[in-house]
Amino acid sequence: MNNFGGRRSDAEFEALLKDTARRFRGGSHFLWALPVVLLIAWLVSGVYMVQPSEEGVIRTFGKHTHTTGPGINYRLPWPFQQVDIVDVRNIRRAEIGFRSAATAQAQGNQRVLEEALMLTRDENIVEVGLLVQYRVQDSAAFVFNTQNPDGVLASTAEVALRSAVGQMPIDDVITEQRALVQENTRVFMEQLLDNYRSGIMVTDVRLQVADAPDQVRDAFHEVVRAREDRERVVNEAQAYREDVLPRARGEAKQITEAATAFREERVRIARGDSTRFSSILREYQSAPDVTRERLHLEALEKVLGTVDKVLVEGGQQNGVLPFLPLRNGTAPAAGEGGSNGQGR
Repeated sequence: MNNFGGRRSDAEFEALLKDTARRFRGGSHFLWALPVVLLIAWLVSGVYMVQPSEEGVIRTFGKHTHTTGPGINYRLPWPFQQVDIVDVRNIRRAEIGFRSAATAQAQGNQRVLEEALMLTRDENIVEVGLLVQYRVQDSAAFVFNTQNPDGVLASTAEVALRSAVGQMPIDDVITEQRALVQENTRVFMEQLLDNYRSGIMVTDVRLQVADAPDQVRDAFHEVVRAREDRERVVNEAQAYREDVLPRARGEAKQITEAATAFREERVRIARGDSTRFSSILREYQSAPDVTRERLHLEALEKVLGTVDKVLVEGGQQNGVLPFLPLRNGTAPAAGEGGSNGQGR
């Protein structure tokens, strides 16, 4: 048969079959080696790496058997064992009522009002944003006890925050008791997470926003400013009182002590005068004439002790007494003294 139209002769077809069979027999070694390669690859798939901040939770047929630490570790390949790598040292965060900007170019935070708006004890609505920082304390409990641990923590934080806000009036939440809101939220969260056995440890709870809704925010701010002004005026009044009252008390004490001293002085003087009078009286009663004369002389000495005077003898009373009025060794100027420079 001729080779026409792409057809081959019988001899050529037989040669082609022999060549194909020979090639198939030469590749049989590769077919035998393929399962061995696949077995080795399957066994090697059990090698895994755990970073220093992580732990590996090993599941054997779906049940937790043990936990491995950092380094190169080995487990039985699937389907016998599986490993879940859990970061147990780095701090994670959950945001309630807001979401942080996803990129560096974005500015500010995005508000989530369905989470942020809450009802206070006095039936007012307040907008609250909460930041929770936490880390994994028990990697096995974190993997097995909750289906979505991060979602459970976010829901727990929102429940705890609503409970804490609902027990306080709006003024305390916004201004005075923010630290107490944080503490009550943290305590309630820890209780709920312990009940769930979630393996999560809360490290920090911080209020980011605590304010009235947009519709009444300006009015609340006016109230807050008025309250601050009142506190300022009260503080100024207290400072003025603390300044004036001690000074007035000091002056009053000074006056009282001065009056007491004056009283003691007058009493002592009066007692001295009475004692002296009593002694003179006793002397007068014992010697009236002598005492009378002595008192008379003492009185004259007291009265005439400061008076300028000239003593003359009795025989010259009717004559003119010439004398030179010397005072401390000097003569007085003209016109000084009485008539003729005499004094009696």
